[in-house]
Amino acid sequence: MSIVVDVKVIPSSGRQKCILDKSGQIKCYLKSQPEKGKANAELVDFIASSLKVPKELVTMQFGATSPRKRIKINLQISLDDFMKAIGIEKQLSI
Repeated sequence: MSIVVDVKVIPSSGRQKCILDKSGQIKCYLKSQPEKGKANAELVDFIASSLKVPKELVTMQFGATSPRKRIKINLQISLDDFMKAIGIEKQLSI
């Protein structure tokens, strides 16, 4: 079983952090620049290390040249557990 998530990447931000914006979109701030696949590789590495799985289980389905990415994680995990692993706690209020 696997999970597929859509992510918006903010490269060259000087930090490595994911948040949930007001519209419910996952935004990942990355240190790498958006050139030669550096930010894409950092995103895959970040997700894999957050989930403590080999990066081969994390693949980019599309969005290699766009800030909007679709990521597939070949792991049986709930969306809530995925969000917790990448540092996004369930938001109880606005």
